[in-house]
Amino acid sequence: MNSSVLNNIDQHSNTLIDSSAIHAQHSENVFVELLHHIKDSKTIEVPFAHFEFPPIPPINIFGIQIDLTITRHVFFLWISAFIVAIVTIVAARKNLKSKVPKGIGNLVEVFVEYIRDEIVIPNMGKDGIKYMPYLLTTFFFILVMNLIGLVPYGATSTSNVSVTGGLALIAFIMIQVAAIKKQGFKHYLAHLTGGVHWALWPIMIPIEILGLFTKPFALCIRLFANMTGGHIVIVSLIGLIFIFKTVWIAPIPIAFAVGINILELFVAFLQAYIFTMLTSLFMGLGMQSSEH
Repeated sequence: MNSSVLNNIDQHSNTLIDSSAIHAQHSENVFVELLHHIKDSKTIEVPFAHFEFPPIPPINIFGIQIDLTITRHVFFLWISAFIVAIVTIVAARKNLKSKVPKGIGNLVEVFVEYIRDEIVIPNMGKDGIKYMPYLLTTFFFILVMNLIGLVPYGATSTSNVSVTGGLALIAFIMIQVAAIKKQGFKHYLAHLTGGVHWALWPIMIPIEILGLFTKPFALCIRLFANMTGGHIVIVSLIGLIFIFKTVWIAPIPIAFAVGINILELFVAFLQAYIFTMLTSLFMGLGMQSSEH
């Protein structure tokens, strides 16, 4: 009798363990499926359908296969570039026709003046005005890519480390170009020694060269991590509804997700500002070092 009772208890325990494992596996599958929406892919989700980009044969460079097939992040990156070009061209033409900016021209003018007066001139001085086209393009391009990710069926290209890496690479080139043009190539190389005795050059020069790369690397990771983190939080909150399988808990995650989404709107502007501000700051440091 005792043996049968123990067997029943053991079978019941195994059943509970199996059901818990199945529930945990199902919850994990739901979360993985939700995370799929923030990853890069070769398809675009549209209402009630999926559009798959046509494959492009890879190219071989030094034995490395490079896939050139268009992805979702690349597609929305192109869309962002198109929007920036159209909006800025229309704004420029409107401002040329009217002495007082109005409408979209006035909106763009507000950002232009703010970046000039609060970012470029304080960090780079009057000489930084000639780099305004690059800094303005960087700001508006990142801003539009960030905002498109908040639109239904859109994707945030800046949540792809390859995109932020490309932006950081361009920033690295512009930082060095600004420093070399201001200092001269000879003084630029001499600055890598840190002004110390030649006996310390084997230590100082590698440190200075490493410092040249850590700045754009920080720009790359900061933008990527901030734009990815917000979307993961939103997906995690929505995933709670499927994990707990009850409608009673739905209002709580939805309310938090809406709040995070509103916060992401602020983060979209903030990260575009931070990337532009730090780029101008690093460029300004190279330009001002010629005076010391």
